[in-house]
Amino acid sequence: MTIQNAQGAAPAVSATAPIVREKAIVRSLKIPIVLDVFAVAALVFAFGIPRSGSSTFGLSTSTDFFQIPPVTVPTLGTVVVVAILLVGLAIVAHLFVARGAIGKVPLWLAAVFAVLFLFLFLTWAAAGLRSVPVPGLLIGSLALATPLIFGSLGGVIGERAGVVNVAIEAQLLFGAFSAAVVGSATHQPIVGLLAAVVGGVLVSWVLAAFAIKYLVDQVIVGVVLNVLVTGLTNFLYSKVLTADPALNSTTRFPKVSIPLLSDIPIIGPVLFKQTIIIYLMYVAVFLTWYMLFKTRWGLRVRAVGEHPTAADTVGIKVQQTRFWTVSIAGAVAGIGGAYYTLDAVSSFGKEMTNGAGFIALAAVIFGRWHPIKAALAGLLFGFATNLQSTLGIIGSPVPSEFLLMLPYVITIFAVAGLVGQSRPPAADGKPYIQS
Repeated sequence: MTIQNAQGAAPAVSATAPIVREKAIVRSLKIPIVLDVFAVAALVFAFGIPRSGSSTFGLSTSTDFFQIPPVTVPTLGTVVVVAILLVGLAIVAHLFVARGAIGKVPLWLAAVFAVLFLFLFLTWAAAGLRSVPVPGLLIGSLALATPLIFGSLGGVIGERAGVVNVAIEAQLLFGAFSAAVVGSATHQPIVGLLAAVVGGVLVSWVLAAFAIKYLVDQVIVGVVLNVLVTGLTNFLYSKVLTADPALNSTTRFPKVSIPLLSDIPIIGPVLFKQTIIIYLMYVAVFLTWYMLFKTRWGLRVRAVGEHPTAADTVGIKVQQTRFWTVSIAGAVAGIGGAYYTLDAVSSFGKEMTNGAGFIALAAVIFGRWHPIKAALAGLLFGFATNLQSTLGIIGSPVPSEFLLMLPYVITIFAVAGLVGQSRPPAADGKPYIQS
């Protein structure tokens, strides 16, 4: 049956016809503008400050099953060609935003752009110098990224339940301290690792008690905990560990090589010739993703973080779920702290996390509150941190002070949302009173 208007004419749409609503395309120029900036930088490297000679990239280590010969490229020609490609990709990014059906830059384009720009920069920086050790660069990046990844996983777990985990820095630091003391006292790194888990949980309990039970602002509690744990560990280091060095000399985890896989060039030494903590990191990333998105427990956690009132009406105990979820987040971050004193070095030092918790928090935002994406963001920050060490080894003329800024510049970009619009869980940071 067709509904007629006052003049008796039939409208364009019948009452029984389905109503089709077009989804509004949100177009953002953030990513194209960032690509423009880096494309201009590439042109500066190519034509403004060109370097002659050749650049060499080493692709194998002495223990690889078969050797891949080093790759040598002409510096100036390679930089010019790649710079032109980057300009082309930046133009394509604008076309995707202006004319594309989704109104945004595809992830693959941004990834290709990033890899090409990195290749250009390394080629330019290594002109006429020693070979760039690609496996060593990647191994160091993974090592520096490990605590960041554990910290970001802790942040994702806590915030998916609706609790802002600004105290990642405190959980990492107290986990490192606990692992150092207990590991030194027992001479068992496994026991030290368990102590780091307990240390991270203790910090998370304080966060959960004040933020969930007493409804104190979660960000303020996290900041206070960071200051408190920093002061506490500094005091105990000065008064206890310095007076008794035997309590600050741990046994580090040895590297464990996986047969055959560890002998594969490039990826073998990077991924399969590592310590137990790094292997645990692989498992933690997968388990966090699986538990959050493939289990009933994960559904409850996400429900509590998105709409606690609706979760309460179906019988989910919101405060209890948040409390234990934050505890799990603290345990995961504590393992990241153990990496400092059971893997990287064999002793605890004052403020040895050096702000890693805040970079991990940025990785949570960068990864859009998804465990796998947050882990990839942690790898990016670790790579940026290790890049200055590698360029210093080969004698690059790039000032080390500039390279030291890279992780923090990337952090600013991440927090500013240049990777796209990031939406946290709807109830993230909002207290809830159980009915």
